[in-house]
Amino acid sequence: MRKTLMTILILGGVTAAGFSAVFPPPQQSRTTSEVFSLSDACIAIPDPPPAEDLILARSLSAFLVDRYQLALPVVPYSQIPSDRPAIVLGTRNNKLVGQALEKLRIEMSDRAGGPEGYVLQAGANLVLVAGGDNAGAFYGLQSLRQLVRRSSGRVEISGVAIRDWPYKPFRGIKVYLPGRDNLPFFKRFLRDFVALYKFNKLILEMNAGMRFDRHPELNAGWIELANDLNYSRRHRPEGPNQYFTNSVHHDTADGRMLEKDEVADLVRFAGEHYIEVIPEVPSLTHSYYLLTRHRELAEIQESEWPDTYCPSNQGSYDLLFDVVDEFLDVMKPKMMHMGLDEWRMPVGVCPLCRGKDPRDLFISNVNRVHQHLRSKGVRMAMWGDHFNERVRGVKVQAKKSPSGYEYETPGALTAEQVKSRIPKDILVFNWLWEDMHGGAKNDADLTEWGFEHIYGNFTPEITNYGERSKLRGLLGGAPSCWAVSSEFSIGKDRLHQFLGTAALLWSSQWPPLSELYRSVQTLMPELRRNLSGKDAPSQDGDPTTPIRLPGSGDPGIKNIISWKAGRIESAGRVFELTASILSPFGGKGTVIPVGEDFTSLIFLHALQKRAHNNVVDRYIYNPDDTADLLGFYEVVYTDGLKVTIPIRYRVNILQWDWAKDPEEGYYCYGADAIDISQKSDSSCTF
Repeated sequence: MRKTLMTILILGGVTAAGFSAVFPPPQQSRTTSEVFSLSDACIAIPDPPPAEDLILARSLSAFLVDRYQLALPVVPYSQIPSDRPAIVLGTRNNKLVGQALEKLRIEMSDRAGGPEGYVLQAGANLVLVAGGDNAGAFYGLQSLRQLVRRSSGRVEISGVAIRDWPYKPFRGIKVYLPGRDNLPFFKRFLRDFVALYKFNKLILEMNAGMRFDRHPELNAGWIELANDLNYSRRHRPEGPNQYFTNSVHHDTADGRMLEKDEVADLVRFAGEHYIEVIPEVPSLTHSYYLLTRHRELAEIQESEWPDTYCPSNQGSYDLLFDVVDEFLDVMKPKMMHMGLDEWRMPVGVCPLCRGKDPRDLFISNVNRVHQHLRSKGVRMAMWGDHFNERVRGVKVQAKKSPSGYEYETPGALTAEQVKSRIPKDILVFNWLWEDMHGGAKNDADLTEWGFEHIYGNFTPEITNYGERSKLRGLLGGAPSCWAVSSEFSIGKDRLHQFLGTAALLWSSQWPPLSELYRSVQTLMPELRRNLSGKDAPSQDGDPTTPIRLPGSGDPGIKNIISWKAGRIESAGRVFELTASILSPFGGKGTVIPVGEDFTSLIFLHALQKRAHNNVVDRYIYNPDDTADLLGFYEVVYTDGLKVTIPIRYRVNILQWDWAKDPEEGYYCYGADAIDISQKSDSSCTF
């Protein structure tokens, strides 16, 4: 390593202890002393098997091959086999599942036997997954996947008895349509994260990210817009007189487009994993994708890149509905999200809208969009901020741009307008659930006005969720990722929010935030393996050898940090910790001789002080730079080849005392945590 900007404390390498519990926490569970070995087991299916249950059996078989290189046979039986250990899974209509329920004396008359519910029981010779319906059997399989482990060279399942069902029916994640290069990752994300942690909705923002047959000019304009912002290193364009414009979301589909068959395949793949895709097609606002080649439809036509269409122009609806219909043809959704948030245009500038009440314009737009979707048999969803006068103001809001330009933007509808003039079958995404926006009062308003609603931009930091979640009409929630759908973006920034809300939406057992954040870091080896699709060599059983670090290190660090010296083993990785720490700083580099052809190098390291990380959507044109660069390792091969590994905060390093107070859910995606404290107080984590 040649240069560092902060003190980096190097000991060796890192992993976390295996996280064997099911997440989200089941409604009811207990462990037993029994262990089910998969060595000689089979997956038993009736002959002939129900189609959905055969898919489950093959899915489990594929998982065991991919993860543990264990090929478990799928064998038809008329009775539960008595000559070998067996896994039986399916709905209770499955003949073998029915026999297993009777044998184990399990009743499925409670919520576990209802929609999306399941029973999972693992003993020494029989593992049963019994779903209340097909979705329930599928979620039982997701829990079973989390219970499989490798121990002393054997693949096994610890004894457990689980009865489980969802707390809320709408469990979503909002992301952008991925680009072509990110499609393999995105399918892993759907199968090995979204489905695994029991989300059942995917809100997929589309913009012009799919090739259009009716309006190819929108695809051309979309690419030009993304190129302009990325090459000029800008997050968003600026309006005339420097008025504030909306975010562009130009990293949807990586600023390019997918073919229709690629989009249809994603929807099909999601459906196979019990995930309903809800396309989000922004209307009125955030409509850059519609206006790049149709400036004549913009409210502010002289904008560099217009972001809002004129709601008084019939042409706006002709274009929007053409786009909507093309998405409907390809994706065939039950629901479509139409945006309608953050209307920030200067009031009275558009000649067709001048003199009209912006609230009437908004209501008319909502109703026209709703009527079109309803004529197609599709339910409408939208953001709900313009239903809230506490946030958006009464009728209009006064604004002043950095140039001194004074203007007004549209405010919110009155409560009476919302109650009397907005269709009540619209699903409202309420992102104003935080206390600073009115919190529980906003929830109650939506229920009183007759809407079903969910928490949009949901995070586990919500207050008083236990009481608020009981509100009639509140169906669930959906956290959001407002950046490119890539492993780096989602992995680095969003996992604590996604997992935290998974617990709130599925389970009724909600861990304290500090415990949740530590659990996320503990899960990181499995999360990273699932999202990357790769095992680290040490996870594959490649043996590790400690490397003695040169010199005596910096004994002064010992006055600040207390760690235990000696041999530490973690998940097959071995470290020999000395009494002092190698502490390169001040621009100095340290040479660490290796001298062998190793498969990989593992560093156990930490920061003395915390650094800074921002979310990827703040620097769309350069995601890597959202995490502080603190230094780098330079690996030099015998033939002179040099490979540089950047050390970035929250990407592959955290401060040594992180575990004492995991601030705001911060975690480290690219490295695992190991407690090397002298005492059992988690005071030192590398």
